[in-house]
Amino acid sequence: MLDREQLIEIVVSVSSIVVMLGAMIYIGTEYGTDTGVLQPDGAELLVWTIVGFIFLLTAVGIALAFVLNDPEDGLEDDDADTQSAA
Repeated sequence: MLDREQLIEIVVSVSSIVVMLGAMIYIGTEYGTDTGVLQPDGAELLVWTIVGFIFLLTAVGIALAFVLNDPEDGLEDDDADTQSAA
């Protein structure tokens, strides 16, 4: 069975991909021609959609890292001064 954290990661990742695919399909239907060629405006929007997807996944990854961070894992660095004073 999947852990709660893994299930959250899967749902958020799949949701992000569905948003990306929806945006790509919308751009293809709005800016595509009858022959299946994408117009220059649509191509530019598609590039910006891909760039936005990269930023979206970066933000999602950072947010998940903070939300799913368990204090018992020892990943925090609360006493950085006492640990580095050697």
